[in-house]
Amino acid sequence: MKFAMLKTAIILGAVLLAGCAQIRQHKGVVLDPQIATAVQPGVDNKDSVEKALGRPSFVGQFTPNDWYYFSRDVNQVAFRNPKVVKQTVMIVHFDPKGNVASVQHTGKELVMNVEPTHRSTPSLGRKRSFFEELFGNIGTVGAPGLPGGSRQ
Repeated sequence: MKFAMLKTAIILGAVLLAGCAQIRQHKGVVLDPQIATAVQPGVDNKDSVEKALGRPSFVGQFTPNDWYYFSRDVNQVAFRNPKVVKQTVMIVHFDPKGNVASVQHTGKELVMNVEPTHRSTPSLGRKRSFFEELFGNIGTVGAPGLPGGSRQ
């Protein structure tokens, strides 16, 4: 009997500890540092960059000659928000002819943590209590003189 309870406690403890496991994830492209540094302005063009690095993570919305290669490593414990461990963004700017004009590398310094300030959205009008919201329309539906009301 004691062995069964001990076994149950061990299994329950293992399940609880498994819920607190740390999850490591990689998001985005896998950039090889040697290949990434091989992209040179004035030497490469769109075709050679695509062959070396693959398709970009995204292309500039208003500047289609800007290609972004995005790579991020995050750690997450259980149900907490993920924390950025490492981030690399490689921005390749092309000239109008499709040749590489410049290459920029940025890192984790551009990660922004946005904290909301309020839990509700402000709106115009008067504030009503719970009971005013619940019982406020009683008697107004069908009242004379109001839209949708009966006219006598």
